Amino acid sequence: MQSIIILLAALTAMAPLAIDAYLPAMPTMASQLDRPIHDVEISLSVFLAGFALGQLLGGPLSDRLGRRRIIFTGISFFSLGSLGIILSDSMTSIWLWRVLQALGGGMAIVNSAAVIRDISSGRESARYLSQMAIIMMIAPLLAPMIGMVLLHLAGWRAIFLFLLIYGVVLGLLLFRFLPETRQQLTVGNALQRYLSVLRHRQAMGFLVAQCFAYGSLFTFITASPGVYMNFFGVSETLYPFLFGANVIIMIAANRLNMQLLNYFSPPQLLNRGQLLQLSIGSLLLAYVWWADTQLLFVVVLGIMLFIGFQGLIVANAIASTVEFFPESAATATALLGACGFLTGAASGWLVTTLSDGSALPMIFVMTLCALSGWFLKTLIQSTGKSLHNFSPD
Repeated sequence: MQSIIILLAALTAMAPLAIDAYLPAMPTMASQLDRPIHDVEISLSVFLAGFALGQLLGGPLSDRLGRRRIIFTGISFFSLGSLGIILSDSMTSIWLWRVLQALGGGMAIVNSAAVIRDISSGRESARYLSQMAIIMMIAPLLAPMIGMVLLHLAGWRAIFLFLLIYGVVLGLLLFRFLPETRQQLTVGNALQRYLSVLRHRQAMGFLVAQCFAYGSLFTFITASPGVYMNFFGVSETLYPFLFGANVIIMIAANRLNMQLLNYFSPPQLLNRGQLLQLSIGSLLLAYVWWADTQLLFVVVLGIMLFIGFQGLIVANAIASTVEFFPESAATATALLGACGFLTGAASGWLVTTLSDGSALPMIFVMTLCALSGWFLKTLIQSTGKSLHNFSPD
């Protein structure tokens, strides 16, 4: 079982690697391609939108055709998209290949949580998801550092060569060691399965919580290079370490979540994580709004705590949602992921639009996402049936 968790974590890590590894290279890409950095930042929103679409396509196909087929198809598209970016000489071409890369990544990664739901349920599923998240978070911790090293050694294209090699090697390992876990393939209309999730009020509340958690996270990912390196004057060498500090706190929060699941249900921990994140965001927003001089360490520390509480939100939101849909776990996971990445793309666009060069727009949008996720989840579920009963192990 441990080997499967590691493989699924490596599969899920394709997304943060494809997103985070080239963040330190954004200014260099803009300079070499003779485009404003805003155009390079758009490639992130393009990826998030394509990734969402890939999940929407891959989820129902996985329930219908099996996990392995869709995983390998997705990895093939991801690798081909990475090769296309390496050979690109214009920003427009990069946008197009990023879409293919994202489509493949979404199709493959949507299967990670679905495989876990195939082999577990309830609190056990939440524990496996937290365990997978801890392993997977090595990727966003190391990705900016890997990107920085490759950028200085061989240029920004080497970052996408790394992604190509990662995809090919991972595909070979999964082909060798991952069994087919979907024993009873789903039949019927994919649209009807999506509607069954959308009509379930409790599931929709968890889905909304997941969406806005992704929104706040991708707001930070999109805006932090400009805020840290341009506004605060952080170097390309230091930035990956400040970025990685957030991941370390998230890992610690996931470890804590695994322990707390012995005493609380996933929905309870989700709600507490949302309230803690909203509290930190509100305090940080007040600071950047009223402080005459903004100190880097205060902003970094506040964001570390804010992002860290994702560890109490994401795994519990996923586990709470897919628990309702054992026969179409990949479809439910696809909707979760797609809506989350679309929210991330929208929040990334919003923070880019509001950008004034300071930290205020980033903190504002992050806090707005935290407030929206908690408020809408509470509103949706308050008019629905009582929470699903998660029984102890």
